[in-house]
Amino acid sequence: MGAKRGRKPALRHPQDDLLRTDRIPHIWCSGCGIGTVFSCVLSAIKKSGHPLDDVAMVSGIGCTGRMAGYVKLDSYHTTHGRAIPFATGLRLARPQGKILVCSGDGDLLAIGGNHFIHAARRNIDITVVCVNNFNYGMTGGQLAPSTPFNARTTTSPIGCPEEPFNFCHMAAASGAVYVARWTALHIRRLTDSISEALQKRGFSFVEVLSPCPTSFGRRNKMGKGLDIVKYYHDKSVIRNNIDPKEATLDFSTNLVVGKFVDIERPTFLDNYQLINKRELPAWPASTDKGAGKKAAGLV
Repeated sequence: MGAKRGRKPALRHPQDDLLRTDRIPHIWCSGCGIGTVFSCVLSAIKKSGHPLDDVAMVSGIGCTGRMAGYVKLDSYHTTHGRAIPFATGLRLARPQGKILVCSGDGDLLAIGGNHFIHAARRNIDITVVCVNNFNYGMTGGQLAPSTPFNARTTTSPIGCPEEPFNFCHMAAASGAVYVARWTALHIRRLTDSISEALQKRGFSFVEVLSPCPTSFGRRNKMGKGLDIVKYYHDKSVIRNNIDPKEATLDFSTNLVVGKFVDIERPTFLDNYQLINKRELPAWPASTDKGAGKKAAGLV
């Protein structure tokens, strides 16, 4: 039978082909920036040109971690702080395709911090998108390694006494080949940056500053989600290609965003294959040019 007269056709979301619509509506609060970042991630996946059957998403626990439950790709919603080791195992088991890790600042850089620096050091071929909302948003708004000095959280009610990490500096110092930071306001630049990161070979990192009006914003009297986005608009300063240690987040002056690192170096699997083929001289290098080949069994 045909449609009843006067009934409007069901509207489709532009990203429905990448969404598990049976899981919608999502859990994110009104004014939260994660939904916007998620949309940028989906657009970037399409823009990167990778076949969707060859793209997997991995996340840990937290508000951002729910992305893996809503995307219609091979996805893994893993344990707290362990998104990167899960992604590493997936990369080693299936070297082809692209692996995207999407999680929050607490998950990736607090309980998962050691995994983060070593994956960057090894140059594991994964793309990490860190949504930084400056607190543990899902579990009560506690102090995080990103919480600005003197900011209030549930575990620092009179102000944070700690200096926060500069995540971009940490990523670059650990060996990442691509490092960028944007806010949930910079949707076009963010989409382009994630797409670029997905096309890099090696450990690529994109940090996204996101409003959290329900928890961090409320406790620090920053207003609603739109107010925080306007704050990002007024405070953000784009400085591409600078040393990431200069990419400061000073809420009293400005928030430095941009693309800071875009280099090439061998990935972990490149080096592993080189070692496995025994094409290198024995370590340590010898002054006898033939000694290394003899030790490696090449002569």
